[in-house]
Amino acid sequence: MKTLVAAALLALAAVAPVSAQTGAPPLDPVLEGQLERWLGAGDQIFENVYTRQGALDTSLDFHAAADNRGPTFTLLRVSDPAGKAWLVGGYNPQSWDQDDGWHFTPRDFQRTAFIFNYTTPAVYRQVPSGFELPSQGSFQTFNAPDQGPTFGAGPDLFVNDTLDTALSWRLSYGDPAGEGRSIIDGSVGGQFFAIDALEVYAVSPIPEPAGAAMLAGGLGLLALAARRRLAGPATLTHAAPA
Repeated sequence: MKTLVAAALLALAAVAPVSAQTGAPPLDPVLEGQLERWLGAGDQIFENVYTRQGALDTSLDFHAAADNRGPTFTLLRVSDPAGKAWLVGGYNPQSWDQDDGWHFTPRDFQRTAFIFNYTTPAVYRQVPSGFELPSQGSFQTFNAPDQGPTFGAGPDLFVNDTLDTALSWRLSYGDPAGEGRSIIDGSVGGQFFAIDALEVYAVSPIPEPAGAAMLAGGLGLLALAARRRLAGPATLTHAAPA
C-alpha cells in the first residue's frame, strides 16, 4: 500500500485511496527534511510507533502505542467529499497520555508544539503569552481515551475516537487573527474531513559522533571495572596463606 510517508509528495495532487498495512517504511527524505526544519533541529531519528490498521482501530489503539513515547510527530492524510487530499499533522514535545487531560504550557519556553499543513506548506506554533489573552496558547494537547491525537483548545487539530474523522478550528496555534480557520483548507466553521491514513512517529536527535564515542568509552570503562571487581576476590583468595 501507499503509506502517508510514501505518498507524501503525491499529496500535492490527487492521491489514490490508502489501504491498511502492517508497517510503515522510513520517512520520505523530503518530508523528513521539512519536519526537521520546522522543528528547528538537526538530523533526527523518526521511529514509527503507530500506523492505523483499518476501521477496527480506535483511539485506545493509538494511545496504547503512542503514550509515554516522548516527543512525537502525528501525520494525517485527510480528504474532503470531493476527493481533494491534504497531508497535515502536529508535533507534540511531550508524551501522549490518555489519562492526563490537558497538557498546559503557561510559559513561552514550554510552547514548542506546532501543527502544520505539508500540502500547502504552513506551520502554526502555539500563541505566545504576550497576546492579549495570555492563556490562549497554553492549551498544548488534550489527552483522553475517547480522542485520538488532539492539539489546542479549538480544537486546532482534532482526531475522533474511531480515528476516521478530523477537524481543525484554530485557537491555540498560529496567528490569533486566523482564529476559527482550518489549517487543512482554510475554511471557517469546523468542517469535518475523512482520515485516509494516520501515522505516529517518535522523534529523537541522532547522537553526535563525539557523544557516541564518549558513551562507548564510558561503557568500556564500566565493563573493565566490572571485570576487575570479579577478578579481585579470586586473586585475594589465591594469595591467602594456607
